[in-house]
Amino acid sequence: MILKKKVIGLIIFLLVSQAYVSQAQLYRISLLTCDPGDELYMAFGHSAIRVLDNIKGTDYVFNYGTFNFNTPNFYGKFAGGRLDYMLSVSTYADFVATYTREQRSIREQVLDLSLEQEKYMVEFLQVNYLPERRYYRYDFFFDNCATRIRDAMDMVLGDKLVWNDEGADKSEKTFRNLIDEYVLNMPWADLGIDLALGAVIDRDATAQEEQFLPDYMEKAFARASIVGDGPTRPLVKENHVILDFPKQNAAMPSLNPYWLFWLVAVVFTVITYIGFKRKRLFIGFDVALFSILGILGIVIFLLWFATEHSATQWNWNILWAFPGHVILAFALLRKKLKPWVRHYLLAALILADAAVVFWILGFQSFHPSLIPILLVVILRTNYLYYNVDKYKAISA
Repeated sequence: MILKKKVIGLIIFLLVSQAYVSQAQLYRISLLTCDPGDELYMAFGHSAIRVLDNIKGTDYVFNYGTFNFNTPNFYGKFAGGRLDYMLSVSTYADFVATYTREQRSIREQVLDLSLEQEKYMVEFLQVNYLPERRYYRYDFFFDNCATRIRDAMDMVLGDKLVWNDEGADKSEKTFRNLIDEYVLNMPWADLGIDLALGAVIDRDATAQEEQFLPDYMEKAFARASIVGDGPTRPLVKENHVILDFPKQNAAMPSLNPYWLFWLVAVVFTVITYIGFKRKRLFIGFDVALFSILGILGIVIFLLWFATEHSATQWNWNILWAFPGHVILAFALLRKKLKPWVRHYLLAALILADAAVVFWILGFQSFHPSLIPILLVVILRTNYLYYNVDKYKAISA
């Protein structure tokens, strides 16, 4: 009889233990935040969700930041803002191995979710991994590997998730300021980004919008809390450092646009002075200058009007890098200039001056290295406008 009671007690204990495990330790769900890497596409870091199944023993990472290089017309779709990213799944071991090779640190925030919330999150990820659901139209600022995770948390927890944004850094930062934090030591990439993106990113980002950057989302998760589901508790219950590599302070490359563009400005200033003294135009320099600016203007125009990128609209770089400058370059090559050339030069001068005014008034922030280029455009359009008819024949 005593033995029978012990057996029944043991069975009850095992059942209660199993129930406890299933209720409290079915899943371990966490946010993984990865440090930036050396390449531009790695420069802003990365976010992913880890799902450890304690019953089955599986350990997977759900990653919204992947795309297929074999996509037909890959580069055309990328340039046009029509490239679809997708949710992919890898083992945790493979994920860590990748970042070990790249020597990029990984930090883990274990989420304090209830059993129902854990199940909902896993079901949400599984459904979104279905072939017909895993693809989405990527947007760097508003729909990327980080914002997809934030939106998943909002979906799963609803009004029980409180972000506590009042505890965020109060310094006002525009989207462009936020990007600059990561590419200051990549001056050419920084210049390219500033040339491609328009005035729409020169507004202050809200604390929620800052979460398009993995580092900022990591901070947002750290201050968030869960309410209305038992006692109020932090969203994050544990923090772990999975990989820890020393951050390398990348030096500014010796060949950068800052000193190179000032060198260009000095060259154009010298040839303008010599041309003034010798009564010459040195048109060849202007043909090269306006050809480059015109081609750049065509790219800006296409990014603004011919793509689905939301951040490339209202790009006032087009004031000084104008597509019509290509036509001007060809016109300057002719032995006899058309009368419209002087009118165009005046218009180009006014547009370059307007770009400076737009910059000063804060309509759009231009890359600092462009100051000498703007000065060159103003100098040469002014010089040619007043001297082209003196030193070169103009046809009727």
